[in-house]
Amino acid sequence: MAPPPAASDFQQGIFRASSVYEAMCASPRGAGFPDIQGTREDENNWLRAWSHDLYLWYDEINDEDPQAFTTPEYFDLMKTFELTPTGNSKDQFHFTFDSEEWQQLSQSGIAAGYGMELVLSRSTPPREVLAAFVEPVSPAAAAGITRGNRLLLADGVDVVNGGTQAEVDTLNAALFPDDINEDHEFVLENFDGSNRRTVVLTSAEITQDPVPVTITSVPTASGVSPPGPVGYVLFNSHIATAELALVEAFEALAAANVTELVLDLRYNGGGFLDIANQLSFMIAGPTATQNTFFGETQFNDKHPNVDPVSGRTLQPEPFLSTTQGFSLASGTPLPSLDLSRVFVLSTDHTCSASEAIINGLRGIGIEVVLIGASTCGKPYGFYPTDNCGTTYFSIQFRGVNNVGFGDYADGFIPSEAPIEPFEVLGCEAVDDYSRALGDSEELMLATALSFMEHGDCASAPVSVSNNTQRQSLVKAPRIDQPDIQLSKPRGMPGMVK
Repeated sequence: MAPPPAASDFQQGIFRASSVYEAMCASPRGAGFPDIQGTREDENNWLRAWSHDLYLWYDEINDEDPQAFTTPEYFDLMKTFELTPTGNSKDQFHFTFDSEEWQQLSQSGIAAGYGMELVLSRSTPPREVLAAFVEPVSPAAAAGITRGNRLLLADGVDVVNGGTQAEVDTLNAALFPDDINEDHEFVLENFDGSNRRTVVLTSAEITQDPVPVTITSVPTASGVSPPGPVGYVLFNSHIATAELALVEAFEALAAANVTELVLDLRYNGGGFLDIANQLSFMIAGPTATQNTFFGETQFNDKHPNVDPVSGRTLQPEPFLSTTQGFSLASGTPLPSLDLSRVFVLSTDHTCSASEAIINGLRGIGIEVVLIGASTCGKPYGFYPTDNCGTTYFSIQFRGVNNVGFGDYADGFIPSEAPIEPFEVLGCEAVDDYSRALGDSEELMLATALSFMEHGDCASAPVSVSNNTQRQSLVKAPRIDQPDIQLSKPRGMPGMVK
């Protein structure tokens, strides 16, 4: 459909300050909000001016008439469409949240759902939709759903082969409920094909546990252990409550005197950078981090010296040795393990703030051994910004480590013989849905334990239970029928200031 004629007051390349249009809303929210009556064009004018000022690649945005598009359509245009050297989209992380929903999710991990993380290991029919993990206190857990359960039907529609638009819409509505108290019926089976059953799930406000599993002594398959215990931490989200959860986990690990750590970031899409910074300090300790910095933030060339959002002078960010007040009193000293290396379990959903942990530790000489698949490739971040009830996520800065490296737009890649700086010593391994996370025989963890013992990938166990490539329903772009469309992202796939 052709856009309407250009508005008479639109002048290509001429921009007013975004503050001129800020909070001028087509549908003001009412008391308690700064909104005043405006128009859709006002909202688009705000997006245009805001993006031109703060977007990292502002000079690669095509300047379009704000009157010619709906606001969601217009925001989708306020980005670069350039590609990386490998042919991927340069900006894969341009999205929005309802502001109220974002506030609940970022501060407390609360979102409407069933409490199960879904993955799509085949994106076209015949699809395979699996439960990757289940929150302990959730409708999914109460219904007996566990990791590796395969969804076969959703509200009567074939999850594997459903392809009409009506079927796709039904699948979206069932898999991604928008509100609480929605009832949806699923037919599912165990990963091995046993125990086919029907369950009805009622969506609820799900409080995410960012650190659901901590093990202070992981048994190795051969019984041969490093000089001390091996610790394991499953870390799923850099939300505010992760500060307390991580401190408690590392206090337990420190008390057990662990000498090796496996940090499972396979489903961690990112979040608050300060949480990543604190976690990195707790791994490396005060000696390794002394006189170094975790990262340095760089904005576009309009803002070389000052953070345009906070107003702070740009300078390297030291490792944080105390809490920052997310969920513990600010200034509380952090525990540390003082390790010289760490094993990181990764998939394509290991993203942004999670990648900043890898990059930050490598920047001070901590050896990172990467087990799994290439990470998502997001050395970029943003300040989530609300306008008229929508919170916008638009890439505004890049991050580099203590030695100035930040060029991993195609992800960190595990390699037995790394050459390029984005290649990380480690082994490829698939996500093994046949076993629980933290089980020493789960393929990714078992591969890490084998590497500890043998120092290479040759002795790693081989999986025959899952030979498909995992594609996250969260990270995947919107796809048209006959594939399942994404209705909304889950979690925070980005570094958040």
